[in-house]
Amino acid sequence: MENVTDRTHEIERGATAPLVPPQSLSAPLREMARLVRAKPFEPHPLFRNGHAQTVLAALRLPRYAELRRDEPGDWESRLLEVEPGARVLVKCRWQEERRAAPTLLLLHGLEGSSESLYVRGTARKAFGAGFNVVRMNMRTCGGTEHLTPTLYHSGMSSDIHHVFRELARGERLPRVFLAGYSMSGNMVLRLAGDYGAEAPPELAGVCAVSPSLDLAACAVAIERRANRLYQWSFMRSLRRRLRRKRRLHPELYDTRGLRHVRTIRHFDERFTAPHGGYRDADDYYERSSSLPVIHRIRVPTLVLHAEDDPIVPPEAFRDRAFEDNPHVLLVLTPRGGHTAFIARAAEGEDRRWAENRVVDFCRLLCRCGLADAGQEK
Repeated sequence: MENVTDRTHEIERGATAPLVPPQSLSAPLREMARLVRAKPFEPHPLFRNGHAQTVLAALRLPRYAELRRDEPGDWESRLLEVEPGARVLVKCRWQEERRAAPTLLLLHGLEGSSESLYVRGTARKAFGAGFNVVRMNMRTCGGTEHLTPTLYHSGMSSDIHHVFRELARGERLPRVFLAGYSMSGNMVLRLAGDYGAEAPPELAGVCAVSPSLDLAACAVAIERRANRLYQWSFMRSLRRRLRRKRRLHPELYDTRGLRHVRTIRHFDERFTAPHGGYRDADDYYERSSSLPVIHRIRVPTLVLHAEDDPIVPPEAFRDRAFEDNPHVLLVLTPRGGHTAFIARAAEGEDRRWAENRVVDFCRLLCRCGLADAGQEK
């Protein structure tokens, strides 16, 4: 193992910060760390702070039209059962020789879907790099409320496991990568940690962008005055979703007083926790956060996070679990916002820095031969 440190990249005059914090890394992750240092994140000069980055990345136009125009070929829609009475919608795009190609399973964040811009953008890049691509909707997301009576939440990493198992065993795909953003970033890390040393051999690697490692801390952060816009947006969407669920299952969901539920924590306390089998919101946050299991991860893993992320606080990323685990490469950037990372123009790639690094990571593992082995021994 080699200790990798980079405290020299200057992000702005008078300010330096570690791009790759001090970590003892395995050989392939050392190579990825070198690649990141060679292609560091430098924010768009007009959108430097975390809020500007986050809002810009969420704007649908003109990127939505661009992604539709630049995606030739058809996506195959499939419904997969993740537990009795519960199905999820996945959208698949296959290479001509699908079993000879690596596969990237992509997941969205809170109140997102397989149509989220960062999912579609990463999917386009990955397919162009020779990967099969599967875009997964969490339960009830992407217009699928009718496919399950349940809600979705951050503790449903077992759903990802069932979809992964269908790809690995049902489709007999030998090399499958997982990549999650925000909420699902936490979920794929949780799944990898729960697997521990018993990870399936088909699991080739894991990527998490702006993952909500500590759900309790995120619930506090979203209530800050500066984050009112994000909380309002999330809550409006969550209330609408719950009303749709009540129309489908009036016997399960009591929406009286729903308009007075105005915070994520209140929503989790009243709906997510009891419907998910948790004692209360605190129990849900504790049992679903990935931070406590980072030390158990044994598959090559990349974590990308910005210290100015307004929604996911950076403190959890300073936990010693990252420094002590050679299988997890943590890349912290001073800027980048939440699942944004809109970069200064660079030769040979677009401005979506995190999407590019996710695909670089998967390609590197394939090139190193780790993907063939499924996990590092």
